[in-house]
Order: sequence, then structure tokens, then C-alpha cells
Amino acid sequence: MDRVDRVDRATARSWLNTAVAEARAGLAEGGIPIGAALYGPDGTLLGRGHNRRVQDDDPSMHAETAAFRAAGRQRSYRGTTMVTTLSPCWYCSGLVRQFGISRVVVGEASTFHGGHDWLAEHGVEIVLLDDRECIALMRDFIAKNPALWNEDIGE
Repeated sequence: MDRVDRVDRATARSWLNTAVAEARAGLAEGGIPIGAALYGPDGTLLGRGHNRRVQDDDPSMHAETAAFRAAGRQRSYRGTTMVTTLSPCWYCSGLVRQFGISRVVVGEASTFHGGHDWLAEHGVEIVLLDDRECIALMRDFIAKNPALWNEDIGE
């Protein structure tokens, strides 16, 4: 497959399905419903994961981190795409910048406006989908678990 220089919305939505499945898996485990997937420059799935802070008692195990770790070592992350159900927090935005991930597909940013604007200002392509399923997952979770959500976002 050739390098994917710009992602169309249909591809982005297809990739988002992988992240949503991860978010649902995390919720089923009693965790926070945030999922992510890392795709290679040619569109190949490199890694996927979900927020495991609660399950692993590990405050650093965010969905993007889990997907990044599942992908294993790569010679370079340039041209890769991080797909996440929720706008990445500052921690995960830092990961994207540190390793030169080129694009972030964001399922939604209405329940949490993370660092995607900052990433865009620093040359990362942002595809914001405003996905209804992602919004509903987070709204329902936050309504039922406000203390756990506030812990996750550091409030």
C-alpha cells in the first residue's frame, strides 16, 4: 500500500471504529471508555489499546499510550496516524509531538478539549470527527463516574 499523505473522512471513520471497539472494551473492564489505534504511513494497523488506568492502577496508561506501546518500536513515526476517541490530553499530546506522529484523528472534543489545537499549531494534522457514539460514551461515563473522570483529567 502507498503512503497515506492525507486521510479522507471515510478512512478516518473506519479507523475510528477500531478505537471505539477499544473504548468499549475498556468500559466493559470497569475502566474509562477511551480507545486509540496507531496506523502506519501505508494505513496498516500498528497497535491498538484503551485507557487502563483503573484496571492496571497505572496513571500513565492512557489509550494513546497503550496503542503506542502495542505498536512496538518503529524506525520512525513520521507519517503515522494516531486515532483516538477523545481529544488527547497534554500527556498524550506530548507523546505525539515527541515521536513525530504526523496526524491525529479525534473522535470527539466536546466532553474534553485536550491538546489537539496545540498539536495543530505545531504542524500535526488534526481530523476532528465529532462522532456521536464517542460523545455518548463519554457523556454517559462522566455522568455516572464524575470523581473517576476528574481523577483521569487531573482535577
